[in-house]
Order: sequence, then C-alpha cells, then structure tokens
Amino acid sequence: MITNDSLEDLFIDAQARNLNPLWTNMQGFVTPQPSPHAVPHIWRFADVRPLLNRAGDLVAAEDAERRVFMLTNPALTPPHTTDTLFAGLQLIRPGELARAHRHMAFALRFIVEGKHAFTAVGGEKVTMMRGDLILTPPWEFHDHGNESDTQMIWLDGLDLPLLAHIRVNFAQNYEADRYPSTDAAGASRLRYPWEEMQARLDGVGADSVMLDYAHREHGGAIGLTIGAAAVRINRSASTKAVRETASAIYHVYEGSGTTQIGSESISWRQGDTFCAPSWMPVTHRNSGDATAYLFRFDDRPTLRALGWYRTDDQG
Repeated sequence: MITNDSLEDLFIDAQARNLNPLWTNMQGFVTPQPSPHAVPHIWRFADVRPLLNRAGDLVAAEDAERRVFMLTNPALTPPHTTDTLFAGLQLIRPGELARAHRHMAFALRFIVEGKHAFTAVGGEKVTMMRGDLILTPPWEFHDHGNESDTQMIWLDGLDLPLLAHIRVNFAQNYEADRYPSTDAAGASRLRYPWEEMQARLDGVGADSVMLDYAHREHGGAIGLTIGAAAVRINRSASTKAVRETASAIYHVYEGSGTTQIGSESISWRQGDTFCAPSWMPVTHRNSGDATAYLFRFDDRPTLRALGWYRTDDQG
C-alpha cells in the first residue's frame, strides 16, 4: 500500500508507463459543439492564375508529376484546405501529359479554364470542358493530357487529410506514361457536364437552390468520402443559413456575391475558391447583376457513413 500518495505522484507514475487520465482531458476531447481547426478563407483566381503560369514556365510537367498549387488553410498545414478536404489548382499546357498513376485517395476535378484536354481513368478517356465535373475513383490508373491549343486549369478535390490522418494512402506509377484507354461511349461515369447541372438548377422555381450531383451508375453520392453539389442564386437573392457538421469548398463558376461564414464575410467573383469549416453558419448572397452559380464539394458521404452528419435544425 502506498502511503502519502498524491495525484501529482499518480500522474507522474502513470505517464512513465504511457498512461494519461481521461477525466482531466474529457472537456478537450468532447466539446459542446464541433470545433474545427480550419478557418474560412478565400483563394482569388486573379492571384493564383499568374502563379500557375509562372510555374508552367519554370516547372516541366514531367518533373512535377502534377503541377498543382495546394489551397492551404491559414490555420492548418498541407494537405489541409479544411480539416477533412484538400483542394488544389492544377495547370496543364498544350502538348503536356500528366503520367499515369493510381492512389488510394478519391479525386474529383472541376474544370475552371480551357477545353478539349482529357482525363483517362481505368481505360476510359473523356474530353473535358469548362464547368465539367470529372471523377477519379480510388485505385484506378489515370492520366491527364492536353491535346488542345489552349492551357487547362482545374480545381482538384481529394480526401487527402482523411488519409493523412489514417495513414493508409499510397500510390503506384504505371509502367508507361499512358494507361491504355479508348474514348468513352455515351454518358460516362466519369464526366458530368455543367450543362446538365445548370439545366437542373434552372428548372427549380426558387430564387436559390442547391442540388447534389448523382453518380450515373447507382444514383448516390459521387464518392464514398466526398460529395458534390451546385448552387444557383438569382440576382439580389440569398440562400437560407445552414449550419452542418460537414465542411465544404466552393468554387465560383459564374457571378459575384458574398458569403457569410460564421462571423466572417467573404466577397467572391468568377474563378474564386473559398472554404467553409464545419458547424459555421453559411449564407450566400448574390450581389452581382446576373445569376450566380457555385460548385461545391464536401465530406457529407464520410460523415453520413459514420453517422456523424447533422445540421443545427436536427437538435
């Protein structure tokens, strides 16, 4: 029996055996509401595009693997754009090829600038146009190439922060630069043209609407870890404030406006990309002269699969 024992001695002896008391740390682990480390932030296309062009001059495609500027949250470190999501802007110039590889991460691409470059995934090749959503499922060989006469820029979205935490991500290069592929026949599981989504958005009578992308093969979310949606906001209209456990990254396809994220107001215009961390109320307002359209990707599929997705009106 230990005499003259104390909590200080108990903690010292426990720590020497790699033990720590939960009861003194509980409030930090289980908070009254979600407490993301990420903060709201915007990356302006007018700032990023010149840097991408400089990278195109200075870094050859074959040397870069993928010529991407990561959109790093100011409160976090790469690869975090939010606590769970990665975003980056990628440049590929005419005649360039991003060689074939595959990885555990799920990836999507939203085409920001250019047309007629391609992505080939698992032997299926699709041509990309501005506004297209392109999918790259996990562990399928894929490559990108630009057979057009103009450069292409797209927004990459991946679940890298999740994989970085779980530490199961890895990649494998294909034995050649290109993985054998043929042109997609008809509507592809990989490509979701903007024209299809805009027609759906414009078919809803409300002043603002958000619609999810549905996977062509099964009708569910586009990925197991990441989902995508698009938002239409009519002139002078606003969206309803939403607070959710999901975090989201928005890209401005067209228009201009402001978004209130918690206590912070962010102004945006075509080409800009911004993030909304978990559990911060989000409201979009169109302050321009025309209809505004936003593309969004988020971590709702992950949270729903784990039973962790909630909104503030669910109690």
